[in-house]
Amino acid sequence: MGVEKMVCLVSRTGRQFQRYNKGRRQVVGCIPYRFKLSSDGKISDEVEVLVISSQKGHAMMFPKGGWELDESVEEAASRESLEEAGVLGNVEHQLGKWDFLSKSRGTYYEGLMFPMLVTEQLELWPEQHARQRIWMNVVDAREACRDWWMKEALDVLVGRLSSPVNQPKEEKTLSISIETMC
Repeated sequence: MGVEKMVCLVSRTGRQFQRYNKGRRQVVGCIPYRFKLSSDGKISDEVEVLVISSQKGHAMMFPKGGWELDESVEEAASRESLEEAGVLGNVEHQLGKWDFLSKSRGTYYEGLMFPMLVTEQLELWPEQHARQRIWMNVVDAREACRDWWMKEALDVLVGRLSSPVNQPKEEKTLSISIETMC
């Protein structure tokens, strides 16, 4: 019996390799989503998004973290989704960029958010003992999400998915192999 897939079970830590823009730490996140299966097993139009708890467990949010010098922005988004939520998928066209005040640090950050169409949910992932993950419909996720800027990113995603006019003509997708993230 061979090993089909290997996942690094340790999250990156530290800020010495973090990217900054005009003194603001750059963080990158994903809104992991999937299309719900109907009762007959067919894919429906209803979208579910994956929210995670903060490390202290007091708030719900989407996976996000520091963008490091040795990775592309899409690789950072994919890595954060793997580390914090234990999902793999296709990172799609950027939803936007937001400047926000970090509640814990009292400094401004620059946040970039991407949608990720989930292709696989792992049973084991680096932060599984520090976070909970819950699939929700977009209305419940918007209500549960703590951060205003993540709610705005969710609104952009919902608009993009519900209207073909809002979708980019050529979606840039990126699938990252697990080996490149460790």
